[in-house]
Amino acid sequence: MEEFKPELIIEQVDRIPESAYIWHWKTEHHFPFHKHNKGQLTYVEGGVAFLYTRDKTYFLPARHYMWVPAGVEHYFAHRYPANFVRTIYFFKDEDDEQVPFYRQTGIYPVNTLLLEMILYTTKWDKDVLPGSNGYRFVKAIKNILPDISTSPLPINLPTTDNKRLQPVLRYINENLGEPLTLETISTEFNISERTLTRLFRSTMDISFFQYLKLARMTKAMGYLLETEKTISEIAWDTGYNSVSAFSNTFFKLVGKRPSDFQPKETGKG
Repeated sequence: MEEFKPELIIEQVDRIPESAYIWHWKTEHHFPFHKHNKGQLTYVEGGVAFLYTRDKTYFLPARHYMWVPAGVEHYFAHRYPANFVRTIYFFKDEDDEQVPFYRQTGIYPVNTLLLEMILYTTKWDKDVLPGSNGYRFVKAIKNILPDISTSPLPINLPTTDNKRLQPVLRYINENLGEPLTLETISTEFNISERTLTRLFRSTMDISFFQYLKLARMTKAMGYLLETEKTISEIAWDTGYNSVSAFSNTFFKLVGKRPSDFQPKETGKG
């Protein structure tokens, strides 16, 4: 079996600037931070994934796709083996800069039309050149994305390369079920509450409490989609003693109740 080399795929994507590049793969591949000269749509079929950019972490749930604009450094990882990871890299058009959608990283729902179109691209592999039927089809996908992708998933988790704050963020995300407070974190890392507050604001433009809330809701979305835990169990596992407080926070940040976000076939009250 030929050895997988991420740098070769990254290079191939941009080799022909005017082409679309289609890649459907079943095995899990690990890429470093990288960027392309083409906009990227990735749909994970089965399982959930996380998209990492230099300043944010995005949660990619089932029946959603990620859009990564040209030039944005990123990598993504899926939590459980996916059936397929389906990616389309789109050529640049002259008017792309005039359309806000193409310039913004985001996670968007996949409706039935888009899903069928993504699946139809399995007819092609790697470069799809101008003038071909495949190119016209991929261009049609690109053209409809701004119209059908008007409601990005509203939650993403900021991150930082600040060496002092990185272990704090790691500790928070590994202990979300605990009663975390500014005081307990300050004590754990021997940092004053004032300094810790300033670090969150200056490096990520967010408060400690806002970050903790976002981290808990991101974790909760994963539990809702990946497990058969009840909503009560998920509330407890993400640091909430009250199901109603958990549900209200989830609704404010995600725009849906946990019971509506949870897949119906595995949902429990």
